[in-house]
Amino acid sequence: MKRIVSVIAIMVFLLSTPLSSAFAAEEKKRSEIVDGVRSAILLERDTGKVLYEKNGNEKLPPASMTKIMTMLLIMEAIDKGKLKWDEKIRTSEYAASMGGSQIFLEPGEEMTTEEMLKGIAIASGNDASVAMAERIAGSEEAFVDMMNEKAKQLGLKQTFFKNPTGLPDSGHYSSAYDMAIMAKELLKYEDITKFTGVYEGYLRENTDKKFWLVNTNKLVRFYPGVDGLKTGFTAEAKYCLTATAQKDGMRVIAVVFGAPTSKDRNAQVTKMLDYAFSQYQTHPLYSRNQVITKAKVSKGQDKTVEAVTSESLSLLTKKGEETKNVKQKIVLNKKLKAPIQKGDKVGSIKFIKNGKTVLESSLVAKVTVKEASWWTMYKRSFGMFTKAGK
Repeated sequence: MKRIVSVIAIMVFLLSTPLSSAFAAEEKKRSEIVDGVRSAILLERDTGKVLYEKNGNEKLPPASMTKIMTMLLIMEAIDKGKLKWDEKIRTSEYAASMGGSQIFLEPGEEMTTEEMLKGIAIASGNDASVAMAERIAGSEEAFVDMMNEKAKQLGLKQTFFKNPTGLPDSGHYSSAYDMAIMAKELLKYEDITKFTGVYEGYLRENTDKKFWLVNTNKLVRFYPGVDGLKTGFTAEAKYCLTATAQKDGMRVIAVVFGAPTSKDRNAQVTKMLDYAFSQYQTHPLYSRNQVITKAKVSKGQDKTVEAVTSESLSLLTKKGEETKNVKQKIVLNKKLKAPIQKGDKVGSIKFIKNGKTVLESSLVAKVTVKEASWWTMYKRSFGMFTKAGK
């Protein structure tokens, strides 16, 4: 009997060892992805799924990665028609006085929104950031309020801004997770990578003040698929980077805080990107601004508004796996009342598998719907009475 028990125990051990070893090996592989940095995170853009994390919620100085939020508010203003690409932006004396990285704007100098954004995205221009902040909000202080309000809207709990540049300031902080969510939001606006993905360029071309821009994110040049987003460095923050790359239709975001050197920063981000593209794949569902349905609007010039996707949507799986038994559910706000601005949330779209929501995203108004005039409302009411009379 003892021999039988011993044989069974040995068999159980032999059968379980490969499985537990494989599991341990996978965990060890994940834990060893990044080393030598304060915090890091790896995120798939469309689903927001965290693929890897190390101290992701630790509050740390973000340095110039702060400009991800600055660029987000610029792109939102453009998308809503409050700012134009070719609009001339005037530089104040205060904006021109910014130290650190800059494009050397002079007081009173004007550049278009496009040129300013180029200076922010490629050269990390503090002066350009403040000039745009003043244009959008009226003052740097008011723009910082907008930054913090946007952070609240995104549900960011480890972020607070004191300026739009990332220059050292007590109480100015963020986290790897929060920075990744900001990047996720910014990447809704696909035009941004036309700036962040440029390795070098020029400002003030065809003048005697021609200024050469070189991207501090060297991965834009040396890692296939990288097209953003923003580096950061101060003596306190050390070397930081929020990077994004796209391959085979999958876009990922990798964030590193507190690397000792720029070389280490790039090496750790590279390891995360390699891991993502070797282990995962996405299955595209919808692109941004794709019409899903129509939502009813009360007291508007139009009775309905087209509800469109607010971002690109995909499902995420391990490499080689398929998506099965996924159902789509659309939920519309039944109390929509004019006026409605372009981009306002009008509902949501959900994807459900085995009773669990695996992806949820906002549906937004494709266009602005103004409030109906009293005459329009009268004609509608009169029409209703006429039909009722028949």
